[in-house]
Amino acid sequence: MPKENLEDLEQTLGVTFQNKDTLRQALVHRSYLNEHPDFRLGHNERMEFLGDAVLELVVTENLYLNYENPEGELTNWRAALVNADMLSDLCRLLEIEPYLHLSRGESKDKDSKARKYILANAFESIIGAIYIDGGWDAAKSFIQERVLSELPRILKQRLYVDPKSRFQEAAQEHVGVTPSYKVLSEEGPDHAKRFEVGVYLGKEQVAVGTGMSKHEAQVAAAGEALKQKEW
Repeated sequence: MPKENLEDLEQTLGVTFQNKDTLRQALVHRSYLNEHPDFRLGHNERMEFLGDAVLELVVTENLYLNYENPEGELTNWRAALVNADMLSDLCRLLEIEPYLHLSRGESKDKDSKARKYILANAFESIIGAIYIDGGWDAAKSFIQERVLSELPRILKQRLYVDPKSRFQEAAQEHVGVTPSYKVLSEEGPDHAKRFEVGVYLGKEQVAVGTGMSKHEAQVAAAGEALKQKEW
């Protein structure tokens, strides 16, 4: 059962809602309504649609006003701020997950790729709810405090560069070797394959990553390799 004390969540978010149901609906995944068709609120997909647009505009405006960098660089920075990995991490950081209304199946599936997108979408839904309840200034303030505050870390750690490129640059700098990747296993039907890929420096296997495509598994392996090497 999801947590129901929204006052605690409001305190964590730093936002007080005039209409608590606006926040509550932002936490309702479509799957929950399949099992609870008599639930008095709808799902959060329309709020997510709205929140996604508000998030992108606030981030874009901030980057445009504060940085003279070329469009291509700003686009990469924005992507690093609003992608599913970042938003799902922020959702977990703010402890939103226990408040989500999910089906029994979705509730059990905690570590899948699908859960990451559910969390990222919920974060966008909450932004949409803040915009509906408190207007542009409230949504902008929340995004500045919770999302744009991550920009210094993104720039310092060059997280706007994909992990494969970062690991290749680091490997060439530290050991003068270009990483190579090898598929270690693949399983599942064609429409839902799961790949396991190893990343190597010469003959040394540095890390392993998994994904629904070879590229996704390579990126995961490179990200893990950066952690292992502390580069």
